[in-house]
Amino acid sequence: MKYDVIIIGAGPGGIFSAYELMQKQPKLKVAVFESGNPLEKRKCPIDGDKVKSCIKCKSCAIMNGFGGAGAFSDGKYNITNDFGGTLHEYIGRENALKLMEYVDKINVAHGGENTKMYSTVGTDIKKTCMQNKLTLLEASVRHLGTDINYVVLENLFQELMTHVDFYFNTPIRKIEKTEEGYRVLYDSKAQPGAQEADDCTYCIISVGRSGSKWMETVCEDLKISTKSNRVDIGVRVELPAVIFSHITDELYEGKIVYRTEKFEDAVRTFCMNPNGIVVNENTNGIITVNGHSFEDPSKKTDNTNFALLVAKHFSEPFKDSNGYGESIARLSNMLGGGVIVQRFGDLERGRRSTQKRLDEGTVRPTLNATPGDLSLVLPKRILDGIIEMIHALDKIAPGTANDDTLLYGVEVKFYNMEVELDKNLETKHKGLYVIGDGSGVTHSLSHASASGVYVARRICEEVEK
Repeated sequence: MKYDVIIIGAGPGGIFSAYELMQKQPKLKVAVFESGNPLEKRKCPIDGDKVKSCIKCKSCAIMNGFGGAGAFSDGKYNITNDFGGTLHEYIGRENALKLMEYVDKINVAHGGENTKMYSTVGTDIKKTCMQNKLTLLEASVRHLGTDINYVVLENLFQELMTHVDFYFNTPIRKIEKTEEGYRVLYDSKAQPGAQEADDCTYCIISVGRSGSKWMETVCEDLKISTKSNRVDIGVRVELPAVIFSHITDELYEGKIVYRTEKFEDAVRTFCMNPNGIVVNENTNGIITVNGHSFEDPSKKTDNTNFALLVAKHFSEPFKDSNGYGESIARLSNMLGGGVIVQRFGDLERGRRSTQKRLDEGTVRPTLNATPGDLSLVLPKRILDGIIEMIHALDKIAPGTANDDTLLYGVEVKFYNMEVELDKNLETKHKGLYVIGDGSGVTHSLSHASASGVYVARRICEEVEK
């Protein structure tokens, strides 16, 4: 089949590329290839009863499929250049913000109209943080919630499917450059063992973080330069929601940064989920931890969870930052059979948590994890930073450093190596674009979506010439 545009990956970048192409150039023939399932078939088998932990499905329903890894996330769209990626360095700060605002309007029009926009503007919490050696980053935050986020994606898909060809459970094996554009090769469903191919004039790669290893092979094949990115390593904290309610009620999510005393490492809060749940995540066969929350009051819990992450950048000669994070996550999987949970009091006393100690605690875990000792998993420098950060947060949210606060590990945020791109997010090969978290440029739903809109508009301009 010959297409005008082929999009690889149906995460936020791919979805908003397809949407913008449909709006601006409806006559273009567009296809989206996705390695996972359609939205309605994305079902994680973990039910807490018969299946209590990750069974490593061929295609992880949490990470892959329509909506990408963000489909079952908390649905937070942060409108800011202060975090979430470096898109503004390519397209300009004002343009990046305008595109994120445009994405927000689309989400609101597709089912998010009753959700709330939060903002850090004018908050006294910023002053309180500064008085305690903490920094509150500025942002406007649209919180859809996992449930409303699903509705928005469902509505977008219903609109897209009338104009776009979707190929699900169809991972792309290879991309080849042709005289007229690009050829994508994938396994044939009609003939097992054989391959099929489709051609296109323009190709947009939007494979997210879970496609990092595949993206490396594409860059090697097409001789596209890359450079190592960082990896964020830490834990997910779970505590009674009332402890952070004065922050979450006003801001929903406070992005707070602390610089450690000894090493001056930056430790930050990430993905705050008021009244939410802690969940497993499978990245390239490695089980890590994440968090969700819901708009539906019936799905809320008595706990709030958030990540505490330490960013690690590596210099020459080491380049494999993701490999470093994976090795730490594998150690956790080895000791705990998956995710490990530990009481903060046990960690500070230098002892492992047991089921008995968890049962006697006041915080009920929302994830079935293995009681253990995170000091056997996390490097001392990272663990010391996390402990320092918890005591710093305790000054603005007393109770954070309580003995019964739960720490789940490990949480790892893998960032794709940065692909060499020009200001249009185009590689050295004309017509081949790399967007979203798979490019190493964006690290969030809003930035990834905005990058998709941006590239779609560039293609439309090319078509109109």
